[in-house]
Amino acid sequence: MITLHHCVGARSFRPLWALEELGLEYDLRVMPFPPRARAPEYLEVNPLGTIPLLVDGETRMTESAAICHYLATRHGPSGLAISSDEPDYGAYLNWLHFGEATLTFPQAIVLRYSRMEPPERRLPQAAEDYGRWFSARLRAVNERVSNQTWLAAGRFTMADISVGYALMLGDESGLSPRFSPDIRAYRERLESRPAFRRAIEAERRAAAEQGVDDLSIAPA
Repeated sequence: MITLHHCVGARSFRPLWALEELGLEYDLRVMPFPPRARAPEYLEVNPLGTIPLLVDGETRMTESAAICHYLATRHGPSGLAISSDEPDYGAYLNWLHFGEATLTFPQAIVLRYSRMEPPERRLPQAAEDYGRWFSARLRAVNERVSNQTWLAAGRFTMADISVGYALMLGDESGLSPRFSPDIRAYRERLESRPAFRRAIEAERRAAAEQGVDDLSIAPA
């Protein structure tokens, strides 16, 4: 049984969504955010205290985009990954990591210095600067989805899950009003997928059953 350690709305939503897309059985363990402070027993399982943590037999993984690719290939074959002999393989890998390294990272800075730090430690200028950085990098997504439905190979893949989560986080970071009409339409396509809706329901159901009442989106 695959086990996914998760906080509602955090980066670990990527592998949760991936598990639902693949139709795999899994055990979802939801914790309050940040788990390293609010669920200290988690440090015995993951000394980093970060989420996600996916455990699949002897395999342990903590990087959300890498987990998505792992699931699609180890538990495939699945069209959710693009193989190395397909023309869009490079584009797939680039978008897979673009969603985390380029689009999620700056939003973590925005959230930290606009909301998560105590008022005396907040840095409005840093939050604004990283918000503009995010918006500038988002132009690449806009260009891509303005003339095609998905990011790579003409089909929905784990790259769309990676970038899709970053767009989802935009609501919490306050940056989603900057989305173009094409990005809004792309996001609507993503969130209309049945597996996305199942993942949302799975995390809220598990949170309720496990007594976790903090349902706000937060970066890992």
